[in-house]
Amino acid sequence: MSRSVHVPAGIFDSRPYGFAQVAIVPTPFGTAVHVSGQVAWDAKRNIVGAGDIGRQLEKSLENLAVALASAGATLDQVGALRLYIKQSHMHEGKAISGALRARFGDKPPCSTWIGVPSLADDEFLVEVEPSPVFLAQETH
Repeated sequence: MSRSVHVPAGIFDSRPYGFAQVAIVPTPFGTAVHVSGQVAWDAKRNIVGAGDIGRQLEKSLENLAVALASAGATLDQVGALRLYIKQSHMHEGKAISGALRARFGDKPPCSTWIGVPSLADDEFLVEVEPSPVFLAQETH
């Protein structure tokens, strides 16, 4: 059993930076789909929603959905999210909650909000990291 990686169309190719956006790992419990933390970048590494944490979270979740789809998974299969939120924007709970509700409705995953001093780029206000998704059978 070995790891394979996906480079989803629509998300920037992170391999030159030393990490994969999506890693597929066969396990005795099914195929585990791991996704790197997603931010508000488009495929050409342009920021979406500069200065707007709600819009950035929406784009991050869009990217997460694209990453999962590349492995045959969906956002509905995510059990938990970790949101790394720039400390200067932790007070914007209404915008963060609104973006989560807009995407997940009344069936949200568990989540942990973690305040951080900074993220990989100064313009990033939030990064979303999902728990692994397990697929019952290989879909790639």
